[in-house]
Amino acid sequence: MGSEPPQRLVRALGETYGEAAAAEWLARLPALTGHALSAHGVSLERVCAPGGRTALVLLVRRADGTPGVLKIAPPGAAPALEAAALAHWNGWGAVELLAGPDATPPDDALALERLHHEVSLRSLPEAKALLEAAGTVRRLWVEPPAGHGFETVAERTARQLDPMRAAAERDPALEPLVSAALAAREELVQDSPEVFLLHGNFRQSKVLAGERAPWLAVGPEPLTGERAYDLARLVRDRVEDLIASPGGAATARRRVKKLAESLDVDQARLRGWTLFRAVESGTRALTVGRAQDGEMSLEFADWL
Repeated sequence: MGSEPPQRLVRALGETYGEAAAAEWLARLPALTGHALSAHGVSLERVCAPGGRTALVLLVRRADGTPGVLKIAPPGAAPALEAAALAHWNGWGAVELLAGPDATPPDDALALERLHHEVSLRSLPEAKALLEAAGTVRRLWVEPPAGHGFETVAERTARQLDPMRAAAERDPALEPLVSAALAAREELVQDSPEVFLLHGNFRQSKVLAGERAPWLAVGPEPLTGERAYDLARLVRDRVEDLIASPGGAATARRRVKKLAESLDVDQARLRGWTLFRAVESGTRALTVGRAQDGEMSLEFADWL
């Protein structure tokens, strides 16, 4: 392969799939990479580092010399669903999916247009970053394709309930926040007002600078449901800055209000999904030993 996978990816895979399963996939990665390069007709420049936490990202060149990216993900990351979402967006607000010369390229490897991976919205001042993020995510909210295989918000969040309850059982101090998050989710899924194709993991670091458009989204974990769910992760962006600020709690609540108003999303529903997603993220981080990340997410949730 020419280079080892970044340690950030190795650690994240272990957290997500367990050390044994992660090691098994990483052992197969050189062969997977060689097959993917051949199937897509591209040549390797280098591994993108530090890269992401869900897949190996390779900077490549297509046969005509144009730059591209090859993203190789384990099955648990559902790369086929990511490809389906990108194909449906067809470059509108998101990175463009490139076709390979092989009629049946491997499902676990996506060929993508090359963006400026080192320049995300986090490089901008916060107010400007939120404005650009809102404009980008708005483009992604379209009607899902017919016959799609995406899960719903209700289905995805249902899978997260037992781990959240288990975290509260291990640490009773978490119980009030976990109970509040579960209650918010139960109320929200009873009456979802709309069904859109959603990014699923939208935040500032998932929006990169491009050539054919100033900013384009990458790394979707697509699902279908209401826009408030998709926006909820963006509300928590730069949480470390909010925690360090004496006015962090007030800023967080203003952010909910501002984003809801700018994107015509119900403010109460956005607050509810923001609470749920912050508590879910916080308890999950604590479970895998990322104490600082977990504590920041939970403190943010407590402000809401």
